[in-house]
Amino acid sequence: MATAADVELVGVVKRYGGTVAVNGVSLKIPGGSYCCLLGPSGCGKTTTLRVIAGHEQLSAGDIMIGDQVVNGLAPVERGTAMMFQSYALFPHLNCVDNVAFSLKMRGVKAAERRAKAMQLLELVHMDRYAERQPAQLSGGQQQRVALARALITNPRVLLLDEPLSALDPFLRIRMREELKRLQMELGISFIHVTHSQEEAMALSDLVVVMHDGLIQQTGAPREVYNQPTTEFVARFIGGHNVLAGELTAQDGAHSMLRGPGGARLRVPRLEAPVGSKVTFALRADRVSLARQAAQHRAVGADVAAPIDGNRLAATVASIEYQGSLVAVRLKIDGVDDFSVHLPEGQFYDDPVAVDEPVIVTWQPRDSHLLH
Repeated sequence: MATAADVELVGVVKRYGGTVAVNGVSLKIPGGSYCCLLGPSGCGKTTTLRVIAGHEQLSAGDIMIGDQVVNGLAPVERGTAMMFQSYALFPHLNCVDNVAFSLKMRGVKAAERRAKAMQLLELVHMDRYAERQPAQLSGGQQQRVALARALITNPRVLLLDEPLSALDPFLRIRMREELKRLQMELGISFIHVTHSQEEAMALSDLVVVMHDGLIQQTGAPREVYNQPTTEFVARFIGGHNVLAGELTAQDGAHSMLRGPGGARLRVPRLEAPVGSKVTFALRADRVSLARQAAQHRAVGADVAAPIDGNRLAATVASIEYQGSLVAVRLKIDGVDDFSVHLPEGQFYDDPVAVDEPVIVTWQPRDSHLLH
């Protein structure tokens, strides 16, 4: 297999007429890493992948693979391989011939290309299906063949365009494990486009969150999840509430805010003038929930917040059982959306009901300030 190569984008722009799909993106992906480009439909992630591959021409900027600027090179000259969302297998060829096709186009002799194709099919655990045609395979099996076909040219970088989106949830998890195993075994760079937060968290060494043609944040999955930098990232990555307030005073290690409905809230101290708007993210699993009326028993934690804690009145809007946790969505005056995630056992020890008045409490240290 080829040696892994860094991929670097410098001020990359891609326009389609008057529409800017990618708007000045700069990014360095270390060689041998698993990178996920994550974002909603239309954010520019697939276009970014296609300009790296050479399937779209740049409007401005540079792309480097290794130490070479590849802007003017054809896809076959870049040391990359692309695995498409549709898999694009030839229906009239069996698995081994599908995998060997690119070597046939390069004039490699039949015995040599077949041996190499069988080696790749074995790598993806598909060698026993070598003589089957695509129509005789399941979706997951077709994906493995497409992956082997992409790898047969010994790429330095493998580009994957939503490769798991057509699979059922159970198979998607299995194939995530396979992709990560292959990337670690081969040691080359994988750049994987997805709109699934769970997929990006499970697979990547580097998450790149995109929105409106721009990079919103890059970092390791745990860093991005725990330390979102913008309101968009906090909302899109999931599991966070976003709250805002007006800075009213500084109080030792905390800043005091006038929050929703005039509530007095504390957040970690920030240096900003009184009157500034402050926005912060709060993980849904760091919030405690209690009955508002009785106030004698909490769901998930003590009902009374410590003296420096935060409290808001709420009403239960919906309850969603999700297996290991229960997601309780709340209505709070002045807040667009607010959820609490409670362990299943804690919730069902003393469950609340829809339309029941409750209070939520949390510690100031769990408020993550956003830019």
